Amino acid sequence: MTSFQSDIEETLPWLSSFGAAPDGGITRLLYSPQWLEAQQQFKSRMQQDGLQTRFDEVGNLYGRINGTRYPEEVILSGSHIDSVVNGGNLDGQFGALAAWLAIRRLYKTYGAPLRTLEMVALAEEEGSRFPYVFWGSKNIFGQADPEDVRHISDAKGIPFTQAMSECGFTLAAAPLKPRADIKTFVELHIEQGRILETHQQEIGVVTAIVGQRRYTVMLSGESNHAGSTPMSYRRDTVHAFSRICCESIAKAQAMGDPLVLTFGKVEPQPNTVNVVPGKTCFTIDCRHTDAALLKAFTGELEADMRRICDEMNIGIDIDLWMDEAPVPMDTHLVDKLETICQSEKLNYRLMHSGAGHDSQIFAPQVPTCLIFMPSIGGISHNPAEATHIKDLAAGVKTLALMLYELAYKE
Repeated sequence: MTSFQSDIEETLPWLSSFGAAPDGGITRLLYSPQWLEAQQQFKSRMQQDGLQTRFDEVGNLYGRINGTRYPEEVILSGSHIDSVVNGGNLDGQFGALAAWLAIRRLYKTYGAPLRTLEMVALAEEEGSRFPYVFWGSKNIFGQADPEDVRHISDAKGIPFTQAMSECGFTLAAAPLKPRADIKTFVELHIEQGRILETHQQEIGVVTAIVGQRRYTVMLSGESNHAGSTPMSYRRDTVHAFSRICCESIAKAQAMGDPLVLTFGKVEPQPNTVNVVPGKTCFTIDCRHTDAALLKAFTGELEADMRRICDEMNIGIDIDLWMDEAPVPMDTHLVDKLETICQSEKLNYRLMHSGAGHDSQIFAPQVPTCLIFMPSIGGISHNPAEATHIKDLAAGVKTLALMLYELAYKE
């Protein structure tokens, strides 16, 4: 199969223009005018190529070529069309663009497939406008409860239902009926890390998406005068936090890959120069590909935090507000991707994903696989996000070969 480089050079700047900022970034939030224009223009381009297009009830955009022998079996590929605020032009949207380019090339080269080929530009994944994530993919399987979004608003106070209505969609009264025709889902995505680049490899075959546990922790001590309170009398919550942070990160480093641990947000109170901080609120994000090890490690962290606070006479409240299990990819599809990479002499590696993707919503429902391309410097969610054009082309080619195996062969 010939290179997709010229196809990418023509279509990526076009799609990236919707919501583009002067610095090269993109802001394309769910149900914004920029989001709607991108979806509508994408729909028009696919129609010109002979794909049958439609929006579903929440704004997921589909383009399809019906199968000649098994039309009821859908091979689906794509990713999300929304972005973070001032994000890059690859995260999410390139997976949707690549699915279209791959299907378009397959149709022109081989005609109609045996099984239906369908691409999807998912309405939302990022949660950048409203406090809800995976709205697009969850609705495909009836997992999104309309009541969870009926009364939420964005940072400007615009209700979810209003923004949705202004784009021509209406919130349903009940969860949507799950699709039962999807036989396989394949997602192509940039790595958003530097493993592939570091090892000079062009394709990542993802075996699993990490599980995540997230906490909000509140430490309660005593605010007091910074000058007249002796060190031995203090109930300093920043001191307690520093001990927790240092001990926890040391323990994570000792455990090693693939475990990662992040203290991403810290808010001491009263947060002024001359007062001992009586309260400190902080977050913990911990990820691993093994559910049992993730639970065991975070259980140790919880015990360590309570021990430290007992020693320092500090109160502690631990809120575990996210507990997502790791999601393995389909082993048969992983093997098939490996075979393709070997036959094409692609320099690839088996790897896990440290970030969440729509594939984690699909995988428990239908056989799913995820393909990575390198990220220059590991940069993502940033206007500087970039991947070499040859690596983008290799990714689309790998995707097209996979779709050919799934849709054109018995």
